[in-house]
Amino acid sequence: MSNQALIIESPQPADACVIWLHGLGADRYDFVPVVKALELPADHRVRFIFPQAPTRPVTINGGYPMPCWFDILAVTPQRVMNMAQLDESVAMVRGLIDEQLTAGIAAERIILAGFSQGGAVIMHTALESRLPLGGIMALSTYGPTLEQLLSDHQGPTLNAFFAHGLYDDILQPEMGRKAHDLLQQAGHATQWHAYPMAHEVCPQEIGDIRTWLAGRLAF
Repeated sequence: MSNQALIIESPQPADACVIWLHGLGADRYDFVPVVKALELPADHRVRFIFPQAPTRPVTINGGYPMPCWFDILAVTPQRVMNMAQLDESVAMVRGLIDEQLTAGIAAERIILAGFSQGGAVIMHTALESRLPLGGIMALSTYGPTLEQLLSDHQGPTLNAFFAHGLYDDILQPEMGRKAHDLLQQAGHATQWHAYPMAHEVCPQEIGDIRTWLAGRLAF
């Protein structure tokens, strides 16, 4: 798997990190403009890492190659995934986490973020790692592996920010809400935000992300 990641360093030496995964068919540059839109303090210490998914055939798109964290084999209420590829992507994210830990960033100051299928990857990674992470941002996403993970893995309490478009016709809002509810019922600290948008990101959401990040990382 390609592990080419775009890194935006903080103005001051980093003491926190956000690892942010793009969605199906997008790339590592997709959420770079959001960093500027967050309007963080000029002297902030948050490093942003944007990994790049490998390009490979996507079955539900007629086998057309595009960047994806895992192949989607069929569309059902929760999707049928290539689990080996999901495991590869989870291992990639875990490798990035380990690099930050080695660099001296505390687990409590590492945030995992993901849009669409990228969100599915970061939720799986956070639960499977059992690390006391600073939190997760699950954006317009779903949790196809959460039920199994929550029954198998008892780890630290996660702080999770969920955002979803009310008019999302790619991943319906009830799919995101189910993931939120599963984490909430398992005792994790969750927030649910719904916006009048489709499968995208809106300015109000970016403002809410900033507020949540400021609460988690105290910048």
